[in-house]
Amino acid sequence: MKTLTLEVEYDCDFDLFGLVSSSREHKLAWALNHTLGLRLVKQQDLIYPLNQGRLVISNYLYENEVSTLRLFRNRSLDPSTLKKPFLAPDVKEYDYLVQVCNGTGRLASELVVERLTMLPDVQYACQFDPNELKFKENLLF
Repeated sequence: MKTLTLEVEYDCDFDLFGLVSSSREHKLAWALNHTLGLRLVKQQDLIYPLNQGRLVISNYLYENEVSTLRLFRNRSLDPSTLKKPFLAPDVKEYDYLVQVCNGTGRLASELVVERLTMLPDVQYACQFDPNELKFKENLLF
Protein backbone atom coordinates (compact mmCIF):
# COMPACT_ATOMS: atom_id res chain seq x y z
CA MET A 1 0.00 0.00 0.00
CA LYS A 2 1.33 3.38 -0.97
CA THR A 3 1.61 5.91 1.84
CA LEU A 4 1.23 9.60 1.19
CA THR A 5 2.81 12.15 3.48
CA LEU A 6 1.54 15.68 3.82
CA GLU A 7 4.32 18.18 4.27
CA VAL A 8 3.26 21.65 5.38
CA GLU A 9 5.64 24.57 5.57
CA TYR A 10 4.59 27.28 8.00
CA ASP A 11 5.67 30.87 7.72
CA CYS A 12 6.11 32.49 11.11
CA ASP A 13 5.63 36.23 10.82
CA PHE A 14 6.28 37.16 14.42
CA ASP A 15 9.28 38.08 16.55
CA LEU A 16 10.47 35.53 19.08
CA PHE A 17 12.66 36.15 22.10
CA GLY A 18 14.18 33.69 24.53
CA LEU A 19 14.65 34.54 28.20
CA VAL A 20 16.81 32.88 30.80
CA SER A 21 15.28 33.62 34.18
CA SER A 22 14.85 31.77 37.45
CA SER A 23 11.87 33.96 38.37
CA ARG A 24 8.39 32.56 38.67
CA GLU A 25 6.18 33.33 35.70
CA HIS A 26 3.81 35.69 37.49
CA LYS A 27 6.74 37.75 38.75
CA LEU A 28 8.25 37.89 35.27
CA ALA A 29 4.86 38.88 33.78
CA TRP A 30 4.59 41.66 36.37
CA ALA A 31 8.10 42.88 35.48
CA LEU A 32 7.23 42.87 31.76
CA ASN A 33 4.02 44.76 32.48
CA HIS A 34 5.92 47.36 34.47
CA THR A 35 8.83 47.72 32.01
CA LEU A 36 6.97 47.62 28.69
CA GLY A 37 3.74 49.28 29.88
CA LEU A 38 1.66 46.18 29.19
CA ARG A 39 -1.18 44.36 30.86
CA LEU A 40 -0.30 40.69 30.48
CA VAL A 41 -3.17 38.48 31.61
CA LYS A 42 -2.81 34.83 32.62
CA GLN A 43 -4.50 32.53 30.11
CA GLN A 44 -5.69 28.98 30.40
CA ASP A 45 -2.75 26.60 30.13
CA LEU A 46 -2.04 25.26 26.66
CA ILE A 47 -2.27 21.47 26.51
CA TYR A 48 -0.57 19.55 23.71
CA PRO A 49 -1.53 15.86 23.76
CA LEU A 50 1.33 13.77 22.40
CA ASN A 51 1.84 10.04 21.93
CA GLN A 52 4.07 9.60 24.99
CA GLY A 53 2.34 12.14 27.27
CA ARG A 54 1.30 15.72 27.15
CA LEU A 55 2.76 19.20 27.39
CA VAL A 56 1.09 21.72 29.70
CA ILE A 57 2.39 25.20 28.96
CA SER A 58 1.63 28.26 31.06
CA ASN A 59 1.09 31.47 29.11
CA TYR A 60 0.18 35.13 29.46
CA LEU A 61 -1.36 37.34 26.79
CA TYR A 62 -1.42 41.06 26.02
CA GLU A 63 -3.42 42.34 23.05
CA ASN A 64 -4.20 45.75 21.66
CA GLU A 65 -5.69 46.82 18.32
CA VAL A 66 -2.57 46.03 16.30
CA SER A 67 -0.14 43.98 18.39
CA THR A 68 -0.09 40.83 20.45
CA LEU A 69 2.52 39.75 22.99
CA ARG A 70 2.56 36.30 24.57
CA LEU A 71 4.76 35.06 27.37
CA PHE A 72 5.24 31.30 27.44
CA ARG A 73 6.99 29.14 29.95
CA ASN A 74 9.14 26.88 27.79
CA ARG A 75 9.11 23.84 30.09
CA SER A 76 5.94 21.83 30.68
CA LEU A 77 4.19 22.35 34.02
CA ASP A 78 3.05 18.75 34.08
CA PRO A 79 5.49 16.15 35.37
CA SER A 80 6.14 14.44 32.12
CA THR A 81 7.68 11.25 30.83
CA LEU A 82 8.55 13.01 27.59
CA LYS A 83 12.22 13.11 26.62
CA LYS A 84 11.89 16.78 25.72
CA PRO A 85 9.08 18.38 27.80
CA PHE A 86 9.50 21.80 26.17
CA LEU A 87 7.30 24.01 24.02
CA ALA A 88 10.33 24.69 21.82
CA PRO A 89 12.78 21.81 22.40
CA ASP A 90 15.33 23.33 19.99
CA VAL A 91 15.87 26.22 22.43
CA LYS A 92 15.43 24.32 25.70
CA GLU A 93 18.14 26.44 27.37
CA TYR A 94 15.61 29.29 27.55
CA ASP A 95 13.17 29.28 30.46
CA TYR A 96 10.63 31.56 28.78
CA LEU A 97 9.65 32.58 25.27
CA VAL A 98 8.15 35.93 24.30
CA GLN A 99 6.23 36.08 21.03
CA VAL A 100 5.41 39.48 19.54
CA CYS A 101 3.06 39.76 16.55
CA ASN A 102 2.99 43.02 14.59
CA GLY A 103 5.38 44.68 17.03
CA THR A 104 5.68 48.41 16.54
CA GLY A 105 6.32 51.33 18.89
CA ARG A 106 7.11 50.02 22.36
CA LEU A 107 6.86 46.45 21.03
CA ALA A 108 9.41 46.93 18.24
CA SER A 109 11.93 44.11 18.34
CA GLU A 110 14.98 46.28 19.10
CA LEU A 111 13.22 48.00 21.98
CA VAL A 112 11.84 44.75 23.39
CA VAL A 113 15.26 43.07 23.45
CA GLU A 114 16.80 46.16 25.04
CA ARG A 115 14.14 46.29 27.76
CA LEU A 116 14.25 42.54 28.38
CA THR A 117 18.00 42.57 28.97
CA MET A 118 17.58 45.43 31.46
CA LEU A 119 15.15 43.48 33.67
CA PRO A 120 16.80 42.36 36.93
CA ASP A 121 14.81 39.10 36.78
CA VAL A 122 16.30 38.19 33.39
CA GLN A 123 19.85 36.79 33.23
CA TYR A 124 19.94 36.64 29.43
CA ALA A 125 17.66 37.54 26.54
CA CYS A 126 18.02 37.27 22.81
CA GLN A 127 15.97 37.27 19.66
CA PHE A 128 15.95 34.41 17.21
CA ASP A 129 14.26 33.51 13.95
CA PRO A 130 11.20 31.31 14.59
CA ASN A 131 11.39 29.97 11.03
CA GLU A 132 14.60 28.17 11.95
CA LEU A 133 12.97 26.21 14.79
CA LYS A 134 12.14 22.57 14.18
CA PHE A 135 8.99 22.72 16.34
CA LYS A 136 7.76 26.14 15.23
CA GLU A 137 4.21 24.82 14.76
CA ASN A 138 3.90 24.77 18.58
CA LEU A 139 4.01 28.57 18.46
CA LEU A 140 1.28 29.08 15.87
CA PHE A 141 -2.14 30.21 17.13
